[in-house]
Amino acid sequence: MYQTPINRVAAVAYCLLAAVVPSAAQPPVYTTLPPITVTAQKEPDDPQNLPVSVTAVSNEMLTLAALNSVSQAGWFAPNSFFNEFTARKLSNPRFRGVGASPTNPGVTSYIDGVPQLNANSSSIELVDVDQIEFVRGPQSALFGRNALGGIINITSGRPSLKTWTGSLIGPYGNFNSGDVRGTVSGPLKGDTVAVGLGFGYSARDGFTKNDVTGHGLDSRSALFGKGQLLWKPNARWEARAMVSGERARDGDYALNDLGALRARPFHTSRDVEGFTHRDIVAPTVHVSFTGSKIDFSTTTGFLKWKTEDLTDLDYTAQPLITRNNTEEDFQFTEEARFASAKAAPIVLSPRVALKWQLGVFTFTQNYTQDAVNNFSPFVLSQFLSFPVSQHSPKSALDDRGLGIYGQATFSFSSALDVVVGARGDREHREASLNTFFTPAIAPAVVLTPQKDFADVSPQFSVAHRVVPKTTVYGTVARGFKAGGFNAASPAGAEAYSEEHSWNYEAGVKTAAFANRLSASVAAFRIDWSDVQVNVPNPLVPAQFFIGNAAGAHSTGVEFEIHARPDPVLDLFGGAGFTHARFSDGSMSNGVDVSGKTLANMPSYTADFGVQFTHPLNGELALTARAEAICYGDYQYDDANTAGQSAYKLANFRAGVRGRHTFGEVWIRNAFDTRYVLVAFPYPGLAPSGFVGENGAPRTFGVRAGVSF
Repeated sequence: MYQTPINRVAAVAYCLLAAVVPSAAQPPVYTTLPPITVTAQKEPDDPQNLPVSVTAVSNEMLTLAALNSVSQAGWFAPNSFFNEFTARKLSNPRFRGVGASPTNPGVTSYIDGVPQLNANSSSIELVDVDQIEFVRGPQSALFGRNALGGIINITSGRPSLKTWTGSLIGPYGNFNSGDVRGTVSGPLKGDTVAVGLGFGYSARDGFTKNDVTGHGLDSRSALFGKGQLLWKPNARWEARAMVSGERARDGDYALNDLGALRARPFHTSRDVEGFTHRDIVAPTVHVSFTGSKIDFSTTTGFLKWKTEDLTDLDYTAQPLITRNNTEEDFQFTEEARFASAKAAPIVLSPRVALKWQLGVFTFTQNYTQDAVNNFSPFVLSQFLSFPVSQHSPKSALDDRGLGIYGQATFSFSSALDVVVGARGDREHREASLNTFFTPAIAPAVVLTPQKDFADVSPQFSVAHRVVPKTTVYGTVARGFKAGGFNAASPAGAEAYSEEHSWNYEAGVKTAAFANRLSASVAAFRIDWSDVQVNVPNPLVPAQFFIGNAAGAHSTGVEFEIHARPDPVLDLFGGAGFTHARFSDGSMSNGVDVSGKTLANMPSYTADFGVQFTHPLNGELALTARAEAICYGDYQYDDANTAGQSAYKLANFRAGVRGRHTFGEVWIRNAFDTRYVLVAFPYPGLAPSGFVGENGAPRTFGVRAGVSF
């Protein structure tokens, strides 16, 4: 049911009050918040100075909260939501209502400067990660394609050139969950060459029980690692090579009829127990030069991933339909960037200085898929007394593109920044789309379309530092998402068009009380046309394709606050409200959705947390942490046929920490909130018309670690 803004505010307030904040018995000894640097605009800067909404989740936060995935870090970014399945390959982020298919994401993840052009490779296990930035709002003027909703910027820890450091952390919990993650880095040759290594293994039993066999269905296991080599021959030049990889061997999807999931969570019935496998290898090379007047850098990325899954496609105990699906992708990206030296902007006059950056980006991507639906006798027709296999699709998508961008920042008297930027992108896409049956009960369909796409994305921003620690800003930006081809779709829907948006944002960022408190608030409006929607194919079970609706609009606000009133106490929190609706005349999969809420975007998000430390004798300290994570109601489909009501999660952990060791107990979803995180229409085979998956249940355990 739709909630009024007042009801939403009340719900957020209730959620935040649900967290208990410990009180400090002694007068506070004031300290400052740790400094934060982000690369949201492609070069390091203080987020307080940038005219953009960005949430930075630091390595300290990742470690203290035991955040092992990008979606968990997203708990702390307002107006961010991850529409994800138990199989880790399907995790689709949405910012402020903007999202899309995994094959053409609306929010693109960048891992060490390399864009994940298909979201199937973006939800990785985190090891040796220094920071995750959630940059909301169109970033097309700098990042081009598929940054219409924003970007997620993931950066690895930098190997140490000074001394050897390392850590080893291992939790264990219910569902037989075990995990070990370690890092080590240090100099190999003086202060010019350093090496870094990160590794990990995680596994757990399934949350969902298959009532046919009694087995856990959606288990998980993964082996992952990262290696780095850093060479810094002098103060100006630096080269850094990285190779990361992951071998995930997950169980089956935990999908079941939506009504059955709500009546009996974490149960399903399958005659076939499938699997989802994923392998990723990603080498990356960075080279940078810091000059007296010009800085230069290049990022070269290679990414190869492969997934294979088998599932019981009818999601029942009957032997009706199974699906074997294999996907492979190889992408190459290269970006060269020139910029004015960080410490030497161009002085245009005694009161005006100029900073600039120019860049060129090129990519190729080759994607293949072979999805085979296996129908038992008489399922397709009472006249077909033999099994039939349907390849839908057996396809290949080949893309190549070029982008050129530039940005200029004019600073007036060090108090006013005017930013002007734009990027031009051009792409060529080709496809080979094949659908056929074995045996051939119908003619095969073979298509080989190709098409070019081009766009220019401008941005204009003004940021005024009204006082040294307070910035007021406004931004107008155009967003762009490339068009393309569906690997499989109903006849006539093989291609989809580009999506465009105009984004208007105004905000205030401030730091106060000698940097013991920082806060930000932003208001936004998004108007976009030809909005891409990811909808189920009515002719093929569990298959989706991208179409275009006429348009949509989204308005909202968000705020964040971080405070350190006492050396032993950190407080943090935020909230976002989004009102995202389709425009009049919008059609989604043949249904009029005018005025309907965009799917999979909660009406609000909120988080509040506290980190408390009580010193003991020597170097020991007691620690406690509490988090409340809240999501408003949202719809599962564009027609708003079914949805999830508002829910909240509570996480707690407490333990003892020393200088080089720690031990703690933890619990997530402490009150065992039951909710269906993701669902989609499934007429004919699901009694309720939808199938879905439950969100994670209550988990708990112990965690210990050492460092040097």
